[in-house]
Amino acid sequence: MLATKHQNTIDAAVKANHERTFYSHYPEHPKAYGEEAHAKGVQSYQQLLNKPFKQLLQTGETGWAGEEVSPYTQEVLGVTYPFFAVDDLVKRAGDAAAAWGRTPVAERAGVLTETLERIKDYFFDIANATMHTTGQSFMMSFQASGPHANDRALEAIATGYHELQRYPAELEWEKPMGKTAIRLRKTFRAIPKGIGVVIGCSTFPVWNTLPGMYANLITGNPVIVKPHPRAILPIAIVVAAIQQVLQENGHDPLLCQLAPDSSENLIAKKLSEHPDVKLIDYTGSSAFGNYVESLPGKTVFTEKAGVNSVLLDSVKDLDAVIQNLAFSVSLYSGQMCTAPQNFFIPETGIATAAGQVSFNEVVQKFRDAIVALANNPKMGAGTLGALQNESTLQRAQEAQQLGGKVILAGAPVNNEEFSKARVMAPTVIEVSSADTNIYEKELFGPVVLIVKTKDTAHTIQLAKQMAQKHGAITCAAYTTDPATKEKITDEMNSVFTPVSFNLTGFIWVNQHAAFSDFHVSGGNPAGNASFTNQEFIIKRFVWVGNRELIE
Repeated sequence: MLATKHQNTIDAAVKANHERTFYSHYPEHPKAYGEEAHAKGVQSYQQLLNKPFKQLLQTGETGWAGEEVSPYTQEVLGVTYPFFAVDDLVKRAGDAAAAWGRTPVAERAGVLTETLERIKDYFFDIANATMHTTGQSFMMSFQASGPHANDRALEAIATGYHELQRYPAELEWEKPMGKTAIRLRKTFRAIPKGIGVVIGCSTFPVWNTLPGMYANLITGNPVIVKPHPRAILPIAIVVAAIQQVLQENGHDPLLCQLAPDSSENLIAKKLSEHPDVKLIDYTGSSAFGNYVESLPGKTVFTEKAGVNSVLLDSVKDLDAVIQNLAFSVSLYSGQMCTAPQNFFIPETGIATAAGQVSFNEVVQKFRDAIVALANNPKMGAGTLGALQNESTLQRAQEAQQLGGKVILAGAPVNNEEFSKARVMAPTVIEVSSADTNIYEKELFGPVVLIVKTKDTAHTIQLAKQMAQKHGAITCAAYTTDPATKEKITDEMNSVFTPVSFNLTGFIWVNQHAAFSDFHVSGGNPAGNASFTNQEFIIKRFVWVGNRELIE
């Protein structure tokens, strides 16, 4: 029985969720999966190209299409996917729901953990598919869409497993009434809310999608996965693996369906507005996220746009800080929702262990570090990855016209392995604190703004305003003063923004760890949900209590 097979894994994940210490069930380094796994993954990926994707256990398609293009080769992947009518997807999900909702949570957890073990067999296929749809480097593609995504999914399973057993299933309740007593038999049932839809994004098609998928499934809800039309293949491989395991273990494979669409015929709104859809998970632009949140009768979980800040006050080792921040803004060309954008630096510069360093010198060091990283043949193209789409490239190219002083004009970077790769170094622009029209919005991609402030108090004020008004998922701060650290913590936390202090070396503000870090607080305009707190799970089901008189 799968519940028994995976009980130790589930128990360890529940324990890790409670303790918040380092825990990872899936090793993040590719070498942990065998020396030949990488080459086999490349071969498996290539065998998927230029043909219909037929691994799904779904039928009744209305047609086939696909539009994915590799940001590295600029070539069409040629994979086509089955398209389905929205009503058919919803009906099949509804048909699969009843039996799954009655399945004990321990069995559901066992089956879902088994699906993660099956997905693990495809980590390298998924990595190559992610690389050639999103533009992530291979290492980031492997880690984010493989072990890190699986860990986040296991985190959702563990949270659901714990929450669904919070109350006893049945008990005898007795109320003393003097010489007599009232005795009732009470049962408590966790009733799934209904069909869930998970709407994916083009930059992290697996990592951002699995938490919602597994949160729905562990709580007894079927799920329809609507990927971005330009990044379908990575999550298609995942959904196919899940369907295989469900079927092999006597469950309806249509509990988890893929719902591909095209740029010319988008179905996200039709799915979201369908009266039988009760749960929606969404990652993407604030405009669509706000629309989804406004739909009546839906339980919605969103991750939207935000403006992430870096607050520089004082440091021990300026060079170590600059190197860390240069890498942070370069990682995947700023196409991460956690990437820092606005750097607030006092006009008097920052204090270091070696003395005060002027504003202009800090800015110059930052510029030089980015240039050195981008031009490093071993680091540049691999760290930057490739730009996922033309609109991000255009935004980066036009950034010099935003206003302010151009510190570094982003230029194309050569990728020795892929000569046609769409790669650009970050553009860095200096603005004043009065230039709110420039820095009060998310500039998704390789664009960095340095904002000159009066002092650290002014810096804190502006960063707080950005988070409160526009949302923030992360915030990095550098200070050696305990009082300033306390002030930054209080002010940024008050607008529901987590702070990472004094990061140097091989840990960056962009990174959030499963089983420990909450991804998005859910408290500011950057999103209303958090991977993975209790609310992310318990809003997907309803506790219902029944009573029966015992004669």
